Amino acid sequence: MSQAQLKARTVQFALDILNFCRSIRNTWEGRRIGDQLFDAASSVAANYRAACRGRSKAEFIAKIGIVVEEADESEYWLISAGKAGLGDRQAREGLLNEAVELLAIFAASQITAKFGRRPIGNQAVIRSAIVDRRS
Repeated sequence: MSQAQLKARTVQFALDILNFCRSIRNTWEGRRIGDQLFDAASSVAANYRAACRGRSKAEFIAKIGIVVEEADESEYWLISAGKAGLGDRQAREGLLNEAVELLAIFAASQITAKFGRRPIGNQAVIRSAIVDRRS
């Protein structure tokens, strides 16, 4: 996937999260979780753009680290929304899958940038290394 495609994908993720958050704002917990979720998801896109503009390898690694944290936080808030019964289940699960995939992509990128090589195996291995927090 090219840098431009990944930028577009992260922006689309943020927009899809925005629409989901609008749908859960009718309760106090929906507003609270929605605000946190939108902040995290929009930070994935914003910080990936910043990483792409990094002036050094160290700056890129630092920004990708933030992207990984925000993708992980997005996953957390989507799981929390599910446990609270917020939003359309199918929409929420689709967003959760995208959060997990983005997390795997950026975690692999972070490892590659830090160690100068691809992680052992493929993204499925990276994904399986991430603790499954859905249960």
